[in-house]
Amino acid sequence: MKSKIHEFRKKTIKIDMSKKIILIFTLLVSAISFAQKPIFTSAKVKSATVYFNAAEISQSANVLLPSGTSEIVVKNVANYLNENSVQIGAPSSLTVLSVQFTNDYISEYDIDENSPAIKKVKDSIVLVQKELNRVINSRNSESKTIELLDKNQQVFGQNSGLSVIELTKMVDYYKSKRTEISNTINTLEEKEKKLNELITKLNNKLEIDTTKEEKNSSGKLVLQVMNTTAGNVPLEISYVTNNASWSPFYDLRADNVTSPINMMYKAQVVQNTGIDWKKVKLTLSSGNPNQNNQAPILSSWFLQYNQPYPVAAMNDYKSNELQEVVITGSAGIKRKKDNASSISDYTTINENQLNVSFDIDIPYDILSNGKAHSVALKEIKLPASYKYYAAPRVEKEAFLLAEIADYSKYNLLPGEANIIFEGMYVGKTMINPSQTSDTLNLSMGRDKKVAIKREKVVDKSGTKFLSSKKEQTFTYDITVRNNKKEAIVMLLKDQYPLSSDKEIEIELLQKDGAKTNLETGILTWDLELKPNETKKIRISYLVKYPKDKIIGNL
Repeated sequence: MKSKIHEFRKKTIKIDMSKKIILIFTLLVSAISFAQKPIFTSAKVKSATVYFNAAEISQSANVLLPSGTSEIVVKNVANYLNENSVQIGAPSSLTVLSVQFTNDYISEYDIDENSPAIKKVKDSIVLVQKELNRVINSRNSESKTIELLDKNQQVFGQNSGLSVIELTKMVDYYKSKRTEISNTINTLEEKEKKLNELITKLNNKLEIDTTKEEKNSSGKLVLQVMNTTAGNVPLEISYVTNNASWSPFYDLRADNVTSPINMMYKAQVVQNTGIDWKKVKLTLSSGNPNQNNQAPILSSWFLQYNQPYPVAAMNDYKSNELQEVVITGSAGIKRKKDNASSISDYTTINENQLNVSFDIDIPYDILSNGKAHSVALKEIKLPASYKYYAAPRVEKEAFLLAEIADYSKYNLLPGEANIIFEGMYVGKTMINPSQTSDTLNLSMGRDKKVAIKREKVVDKSGTKFLSSKKEQTFTYDITVRNNKKEAIVMLLKDQYPLSSDKEIEIELLQKDGAKTNLETGILTWDLELKPNETKKIRISYLVKYPKDKIIGNL
């Protein structure tokens, strides 16, 4: 008896042990599966610092974490980013073990089924589908009725016992009933078609609504973290992506030649990161985060012999002469001041040692569509002195120039500019502050009221042959007329050729008081013309060279 009791106890202990093992195994599996299950969260763009060829994006996210180790998948980051630039800010209770970027992470948890936008569309699909089913059932019933009616018509048609009156009534009834049912079927088919189209639109909207408020990207950050305290954890995320850029752009407005220039300093921001920037704080910087920042080191320079090779002729001289400018085209918010009246009140310019940055307090929407978005930075009133410029040998029109002194204090960057003069759009020009002169020349367009003509004086030009030499004389008259109602100042330029061959001799015969640059051959006149005044200037030069030679560009 005792042995049986002992044996029974052993079996009971074994059963209890088996239950405990199963329970422990179940708990372990549950714990492992819970630990391995990724926790998804979506990042929201807070601010962006845009460079000429990149952008540093700052985003925030919140995630509910248990204590222990977890895997977090942060959605809605840029499609492509510099993984080495990723920085994660988190409370001291959270330790980030590793960070990995991917845009191939696919999971059933990737779709937020509890999203209000998705739920609303799905509920609509259910209702429309029910209505569609009712329409299909009604159409099928009407079709069966027609089939039955057609069969009865064939039976009665063979019944020769019917009188003519009864047969006529039957035909009329058949015709009327069949027409009525056919029209009902057509109406139901049209309704069915519209409901199918509506379901298709709702299914498409199911995808659109998920991106309605902010475009979702395929980029994701996979974080392995260890958390000491369970609860809601805020994350601050920043990284650099190359899929964004900005370029300076200007609007130049002047009412007349006595008024200052009203410059609107603007930026064209382009981003194709895969996420829309909604109500973000923008900072535009002239820096370059992708450039090589390693200082160069000089090594020994050893000379050695090499085979000679031909060197192409180069025009490598630099001068302070005015360069020609080509004109194209046809004639909540944090406030810095309580009574802000200009865009300038919302922009802070920081001039650093290596770059210039513009902090904009107005939140902007920059969509991820690769299109240029205009951002206003600052309004600047530029004191300007005006004069006209002409180089009739190249372009027989006068250009109005605005001279800006001490332009470095405006933090201008190279860029294109629209010109609006006297209330009319006259074309585009380029602003290039990267020069060594003290004055910045802005071309404000062509002025048709200043007439310029450059003509060859035939009786003062010609060719002579002297022994082995050919002697050619060139004489030109330059006529300038001011058809404006006010006096103007003009900088007029022309030139005579220079020789790079000792066999070619050049002599400047007449220059009419021009300032001569012997290194460049450029002649300069400072003219003052009264209203309706005309001035004529003559230049003449002689070229002597061997008569058996031909100068192609004379």
